[in-house]
Amino acid sequence: MKLREIAERLGWELKTPKVPLEAEVKTGYASDLLSDVLAHSIEGDLWVTRQTHLNIVAIAVMRDLAGILLVSGAEPDADTVGKALEKAVPIFRTPLPTFEAVGRLYQIGISGKR
Repeated sequence: MKLREIAERLGWELKTPKVPLEAEVKTGYASDLLSDVLAHSIEGDLWVTRQTHLNIVAIAVMRDLAGILLVSGAEPDADTVGKALEKAVPIFRTPLPTFEAVGRLYQIGISGKR
């Protein structure tokens, strides 16, 4: 399913306007540990996290992730948004906690299966 369709269906707020949202998302990865995401995420994953600092963009670029979903109403830092725009990394926000956000992703067919 395209990232744009997922975001629209689940009502996410886009924090990085003008970035491409056409990536095909088949799987997701939820973690707040950057080293964990670096070691275990796979290309094209949608990353679900509460982290908001600049380093999340670097990890998303290094792992070629489809995008980042910030949970629990977390707001990305201004520097994070700026770097995400520069690197064309989509960042979304939801008020839902991680568990519920991941559950809704699973309901529409996005799993963590490898």
